[in-house]
Amino acid sequence: MRQTVTLKQIANEIGVSISTVSKALRNSVEIGAETKLKIQAYAKLYNYRPNNIALSLKNRKTKTIGVIIPEIVHHFFSKVIKGIEQVANKRGYNVIIGLSNESFDKEVINMQLLANGSIDGFILSISKETLLKQDYHHFTESIDQGMPIVMFDRVVNDIKCDKVVVDDYEGSRKAVELLISKGCKNIALITTKDYVSVGRLRTKGYLEALDLNKIVANSEFILKVDDNDVSDDHLESLESDIEKLLKQNKVDGIFAVNEIYAITAMKVARKLKLNIPENIKIIGFTDGVLSKHASPSLTTVSQHAKKMGEISAKLIIDKLESNETHENNELIIIPTEIIERESTL
Repeated sequence: MRQTVTLKQIANEIGVSISTVSKALRNSVEIGAETKLKIQAYAKLYNYRPNNIALSLKNRKTKTIGVIIPEIVHHFFSKVIKGIEQVANKRGYNVIIGLSNESFDKEVINMQLLANGSIDGFILSISKETLLKQDYHHFTESIDQGMPIVMFDRVVNDIKCDKVVVDDYEGSRKAVELLISKGCKNIALITTKDYVSVGRLRTKGYLEALDLNKIVANSEFILKVDDNDVSDDHLESLESDIEKLLKQNKVDGIFAVNEIYAITAMKVARKLKLNIPENIKIIGFTDGVLSKHASPSLTTVSQHAKKMGEISAKLIIDKLESNETHENNELIIIPTEIIERESTL
């Protein structure tokens, strides 16, 4: 008997993406006839078998939840996992953690491996590459075959599942209004590219706060950071971009959509001999360890990450233990809270 192969092995052999292989094996009209036939023939030759999710669910319950996160060394995600585990353990469930490392392929492979009889459902935050590609077939396939999913933080409206998010828009609006109330008139925004939903919503809150206070938005004050710039190998590039922003513009306030951007902005401000908060005030989104122990300490918008994990776990366990269908999906929006520290006092 020939050894079975995986989606990844087929994709590598044919020279196409995992998504293309998956769609071809489902006979999708999106894939050309020649490519489809080639993939299907290869899969048959090497005895490919898809994940038997539905059979696993019918035959037994594992009492285990799979959690897929984009990053492992991240205070926010570690707090979410803590909340998930506390609720899961109280209700007799185990948790398995998978890491996508912001990769679409790794996200697909993690779900493929865990869904093959190892878990009963997923809690996940979508990788940036998946959001960029806008390819969500691995989510819809799991849901269609009876595997429930709860998305948190980074979500997409098109997927019919439970979702848990913070009020990114309102939290950002309140943060910028705090800067305005402290006398800031030239407020810069350090944000992500628009395809990341949380960055897009936080940018919207920034613009709304300016508009409500009759401040004209200046595109030169908005820095959209490339994702590579937040890795350890590219932080110098992020610092350089922020330094250019501060040198070319008379900025007296900064709102950063995550902790790394905010802490880096503080570092650059000190390098340029700008006193915080006398010359420039800074607020970051996400209340992590760095924010509390920075010098000066950083004012932040708290996402209540642990609570997000607790709610996500409750939603999926309630769904797993319910005899009802999974058609009714909830969107839970958690209010944010501004924690004021020395960077704005």
